[in-house]
Amino acid sequence: MAKSHPALSYDHAVSRPTFWARNLVSSIAVLVSIASLAIMFNSPVGSTLAGMFAQSFGALELPQLPLGRFQAKPAEVDPNEAKYRAIGEHLARRFRVSAEMTTSVVAKAHAVGRELKLDPILILAVIAVESRFNPIAESVMGAKGLMQVIPRFHPEKFGPLGGEQVAFEPAANITVGAKILKEYLGRTGDLNDALQLYVGATTEENENGYSSKVIAERERLGAVVRQLQSRAVTQQQAEARLLPAAI
Repeated sequence: MAKSHPALSYDHAVSRPTFWARNLVSSIAVLVSIASLAIMFNSPVGSTLAGMFAQSFGALELPQLPLGRFQAKPAEVDPNEAKYRAIGEHLARRFRVSAEMTTSVVAKAHAVGRELKLDPILILAVIAVESRFNPIAESVMGAKGLMQVIPRFHPEKFGPLGGEQVAFEPAANITVGAKILKEYLGRTGDLNDALQLYVGATTEENENGYSSKVIAERERLGAVVRQLQSRAVTQQQAEARLLPAAI
């Protein structure tokens, strides 16, 4: 005796996406028909038929496709973007470089600083002294990029980022340079000593000159940041006073 196979009901045999697809194809066919009849609009018969098809199409119940998961999520906006831009524009004017580049460097310095728990203004001060925000700066000793890192001395740090060939890429250079500085700070426990190791100074005179420059630059940039923040607060207060009083 042959085994019986109960007929599958439509609801179970046809998946919901297939059902939607079939309805969608039918709807498109109706649209094509209307488009074809458009050439007949100059005749009374064409106008009548087109009107009938349009009414029929309007009566169709098109499926509501679950598009939520396909919709692009809005890009996240960094709340500090205005701050980074203001610092970047200041640095661009001072060092006569691209404001777009300096703003990107400022943002990266803050991101790396948060990750390493290292003052981002200190990172920017080192960049200012080392390269004056020139991302393709290179010394006769082989130091490269914004933070003047010598790639051959730190292959283990460049490796995960793509190797020594990324030394001139701002993001990679800042990441490696900041990690080196963080390491020296942990080793010495003193900013002056850490900066001495960073620059590779061999005499106290060289170390004092370099560390003094970086620390002075850090203070200068810190004062600029505080001034920018003060201006922002003043502007917000002025705008608040201009708002009409709540009824």
